Amino acid sequence: MEFEVIRGDIAGQSADALVNAAGTSLKMGSGVAGALRRAAGVGLNEEAMSMGPVELGAVAVTDAYDLDAEYVIHAAAMPHYGDGRATEESIRDATRNALAAADERGCESLVIPALGCGVAGFGLRDGAEIIVEEIRAFDPQSLRDVRFIAYSQEEYETVADAAAPS
Repeated sequence: MEFEVIRGDIAGQSADALVNAAGTSLKMGSGVAGALRRAAGVGLNEEAMSMGPVELGAVAVTDAYDLDAEYVIHAAAMPHYGDGRATEESIRDATRNALAAADERGCESLVIPALGCGVAGFGLRDGAEIIVEEIRAFDPQSLRDVRFIAYSQEEYETVADAAAPS
């Protein structure tokens, strides 16, 4: 499986599936979710919310609407209620479940953001290391191209450094 770190806006990516950094309610607010919601159109948020809430670490899969993808995989790495903080376990579970959901649907390409980082309060460097570990440990059937996307240059440098072989 090819794996690379890229810089850009996830809403402008072309892949079989794009991963949304979701909370357990699946309501699409700001950050990655907001970018995907704005680019996809109103149907994405409506379909996602109709599937929630989900357990922490779980995923829900929707159509991608106006995005250049077939699916959006909503990976709930953070609770949407209470303190809203992501944990190592929730990031691992959400990453593993997102990879499996894409693979089960026959996807060959996937773009994944830094789940649980940012508004969910988990440190970017540590979160990126967890996500990279899960990507490298995953044994795909169909998935051939996984891109870990970072929005800003600073985020890209941190994620690329965390992904570098030690």
